[in-house]
Amino acid sequence: MERVLKDDAVQEKGERARMDKILQSTGRGRSVTVTNDGATILKSLHIDNPAAKVLVDISKVQDDEVGDGTTSVVVLAGELLREAEKLINMKIHPMTIIAELLGYRMAAECARNALLSVPEMLCYRVKEHISLNKFRSDLMNIAMTTLSSKILSQDKEYFAELAVDAVLRLKGSTNLESIQILKKPGGSLKDSFLDEGFILDKKIGLGQPKRIENANILVANTAMDTDKVKIYGARVRVDSMAKVADIEAAEKQKMREKVQKIIGHGINCFVNRQLIYNFPEELFADAGILAVEHADFEGIERLALVTGGDIASTFDNPESVKLGHCKVIEEIMIGEDRLIHFSGVAMGQACTIVLRGASEHVLDEAERSLHDALCVLSQTVNDTRVLFGAGWPEMVIAKEVDELARRTPGKKSHAIDAFSCALQAIPTIIADNAGLDSAELISQLRAEHHKENSTAGIDVITGGLGDMQKRGICEAFKVKQAIILSATEAAEMILRVDEIITCAPRRRIECDLTIDFDAGLCLFAKFGCVTVVDVCYNLNPS
Repeated sequence: MERVLKDDAVQEKGERARMDKILQSTGRGRSVTVTNDGATILKSLHIDNPAAKVLVDISKVQDDEVGDGTTSVVVLAGELLREAEKLINMKIHPMTIIAELLGYRMAAECARNALLSVPEMLCYRVKEHISLNKFRSDLMNIAMTTLSSKILSQDKEYFAELAVDAVLRLKGSTNLESIQILKKPGGSLKDSFLDEGFILDKKIGLGQPKRIENANILVANTAMDTDKVKIYGARVRVDSMAKVADIEAAEKQKMREKVQKIIGHGINCFVNRQLIYNFPEELFADAGILAVEHADFEGIERLALVTGGDIASTFDNPESVKLGHCKVIEEIMIGEDRLIHFSGVAMGQACTIVLRGASEHVLDEAERSLHDALCVLSQTVNDTRVLFGAGWPEMVIAKEVDELARRTPGKKSHAIDAFSCALQAIPTIIADNAGLDSAELISQLRAEHHKENSTAGIDVITGGLGDMQKRGICEAFKVKQAIILSATEAAEMILRVDEIITCAPRRRIECDLTIDFDAGLCLFAKFGCVTVVDVCYNLNPS
């Protein structure tokens, strides 16, 4: 099963990575997802094989940790397992392959050291050596490399610019919560834009102010619809309509007092997670307060974060409630929709990327692609080491691992050599999926990398080798390191297993039981299940 997963993931590398897959749900509604994202495809598969689930899990972890390399980590893990299978057929024990200070573990440590010891001209830190303009240029190259195999590849320069601008606003933070991605159908992908501030996908109600300056915002998650008794199963009995009116008046008074407590916080904007009924909305409008109801939970969490406030649910102690602040709240139009724009928020680095597109499927895939780019860029800003792409790092590492294998005596040298072969599978797959002669290109690339400080990689545009420094094909150091270490650990875990033990299903005790009902319903029952055998209703008019 892991070989099937690896072979499927191979198709997502190189030029053929632009070919999307349609994922159709088997559940109710049969929702359709169009994507070529490796993690999205793998986590949508129904897999019973436990070894294959390990590969799916490392793809998910790769996506959560660094955002990119979800396909590469599965491909490399699959190649390591394939090479290990050859070694096992040569009567080499699995522990020789994976044990500490032996085999794969030695090769993985050598690979990590090879990445760390790459010369400064090929892998550098911007804070120590390179100007900010140069660093921005490298961030653009990394973003365009990430987007090259995705739906945004046609406009990769434009979206790379959006992603770099958004990430640089974070000032070194890896918390992407302050970057909101808002999807609005209509227009084309090129109509997408970056807006400074926060946009809430809600409308301003009738009779409420359309623009507020120097706003004090109370973000809440509280019930504002208590105009009826909301106790499940409660029953109120009265003997006159006057008492019904008294109950309604009491509830209105209770709501009026709650609204007055909220107004007492000195706010001019109230955003609530739950509904706001007509009576409290009228009270807020009379007080000149903008009231926004039914904001989605993710929206109010991000709004509270960027405005510097807290989400409140009780209002008896105004001094304990932290309000949010922004300079201007106003209503804007995006396409045909009205939205609420918060500008000048307390968290100055907050921003919103508005995605436009022809359909929801296009927007969903564009969001996944842009999220990958944002994750990679944020990790690169945190760890500013940059590597060249297109098979360059794999060949550099494979060269070092090859030399280690030659210096190592015994059977473990075969495992180290197998690790090197697995690394070279990634540039081989890139060449194959581009329709190139992989055997010829890999041999040329191997020879080229025996030269000092070579920057050669596979150029799928020209169909040969190219200078990755001139082509601007770059990858984040942290992504490549995570791929190698995660794939090695997953392969080791699977190779340690010598047998899969499946728990036996719960034993069912068969017992025939016939139940006769007055209605003539005949059931055949077993312990754990009931099956209808025959239904015969005797209709009696009486």
